[in-house]
Amino acid sequence: MKYILFDLDGTLTDPKEGIIKSVQYALKAYGKSASDEELMRFIGPPLMESFSILLGVDEAEAARAVEIYREYFAPTGIFQNRAYDGAVDMLKSLTDSGKTLALSTSKPQVFAEQIIKRYGMEPYLSAAVGSELDGHRTKKSEVILETLRLLGADKADAVMVGDREHDIIGAHEAGIKAIGVRFGYASEGELEAAGADWVVETIPELTELLLSL
Repeated sequence: MKYILFDLDGTLTDPKEGIIKSVQYALKAYGKSASDEELMRFIGPPLMESFSILLGVDEAEAARAVEIYREYFAPTGIFQNRAYDGAVDMLKSLTDSGKTLALSTSKPQVFAEQIIKRYGMEPYLSAAVGSELDGHRTKKSEVILETLRLLGADKADAVMVGDREHDIIGAHEAGIKAIGVRFGYASEGELEAAGADWVVETIPELTELLLSL
């Protein structure tokens, strides 16, 4: 596998604090609250989908909820985040071995670019693709296909790495294999049920697997 595509939230970074506080900010505007389990579901999937389910609203109102969420996230929540221990070293090792790396995230690209720059990941990523603020390209398969296009990558030579079912399903819809990581935010059995081709427990295990493919 020459081309390795990484999810961001729950795969390279732990965004829990910033996302949870941003969701709580948005819910407050609707006079609502949510359980810890419901809030955790916002880490990974497209925000509009998550707000639509939690609030029981249509697409237009879910989009409004996302706008409110970003009132907190854009100036503050984006930086309530941390790189996983060993993540940057992993990217360096893979790059040094000749792999071509890229970011494929459902997070808006403008935010994703700030995060990878903040944590020193940018030099190791040949492309960084996310969704658009206007709601375009939120489906994971669309993000992956655009990343492959930018890289000029053959699907047979590419693999997606992510922590949620959306990453696995999106990879397969795009025609590439997928690795699920347990150190992120998947529920018990989620990655296996989604059909992950491999599942790993830690960043060192992930690094070893990627170097071997």
